[in-house]
Amino acid sequence: MSDSAPDTPLPIHPDGPQEPQENLAPAEAEPLIQAGPGSGDPPEAGAAAALLQLVLGELQQKRQVLEQELAELEVRRDQVQREIQSSFAGQSDGIARRVKGFQDYLVGALQELAVAAEQVELVVQPMVVQPSPLDLEQAAGGPVSGAPAQAPAAAGLFSQDEPLIRQRLEQFLGQPDFYADPWQLRRSLDAPTAGLLENWFLFQGGRGAQPSTGSRNRNALVGAAAIAILGDLYGERFQTLVLAGQPERLGEWRRGLQDCLGLGREDFGPNSGIVLFERPDALIERADRLEERGELPFILVDAAEQVVDVAILQFPLWLAFAPGPSELALEDDLL
Repeated sequence: MSDSAPDTPLPIHPDGPQEPQENLAPAEAEPLIQAGPGSGDPPEAGAAAALLQLVLGELQQKRQVLEQELAELEVRRDQVQREIQSSFAGQSDGIARRVKGFQDYLVGALQELAVAAEQVELVVQPMVVQPSPLDLEQAAGGPVSGAPAQAPAAAGLFSQDEPLIRQRLEQFLGQPDFYADPWQLRRSLDAPTAGLLENWFLFQGGRGAQPSTGSRNRNALVGAAAIAILGDLYGERFQTLVLAGQPERLGEWRRGLQDCLGLGREDFGPNSGIVLFERPDALIERADRLEERGELPFILVDAAEQVVDVAILQFPLWLAFAPGPSELALEDDLL
């Protein structure tokens, strides 16, 4: 009896010999492992499709976010363009107007400077002193002895023009003529102001000081009335020179004369009817040049000028306004 067990006989298949059972198990199990539940597709394809759907969803979300940001940027761009068109265009227009105004001012100043330079006389002309009406009367023989002494108006510069002066002053007392021609008085005077001018013309001979009317505008009205009468007497052969120590005062004189006489900007300048001065030496130099050319300077001195230069007193026509105590106190407060 042998120790080894007898070999187990192999089962005989009716169709023929069969392979061992261990060789059949892996082959039969492989389709079961690869097949998905309820589907004929492999599991790798399903995972790839799910991953693709996830990536596409994220891309769509990012696209929506980008489109929303792009829309907001376009709205902001349109708003910035509107702001630029509104604000920058308005500012540029304002700047252009200021530049144009400054250019016009420079052109006018240079033109006036060129004209003034052309009139500068390099050769000093000899001064010719014209005799006054008093000197002519004394040279003719003087008044008859024993005759009654005449009023200052009879011996003054305007003695022969007394009827015209009184007529014009009476006319100024009536209703104002707001549509009168330039260089004609467009405002009316009251009786005290007309009396002031009558005294200055007929009793002071157009040379002297008068009390201030209390304001610079009313003094400008007095000066405008005197200019209108002098225009009737001398035409364009005289020029008005205004002396005021500060630009603000000269501005008030300019506005007052412009309103009372219907003047424009072109009527104020070195070669026009009215010239404004801050310093007396420049005014005196201008008055000397006018007399050298045979013209007559008419000088108006502002009430704020506490001292009148002695050289101004030599000219035949000047009117200085003497301020009152209240007016001096007001000027001190403004300073």
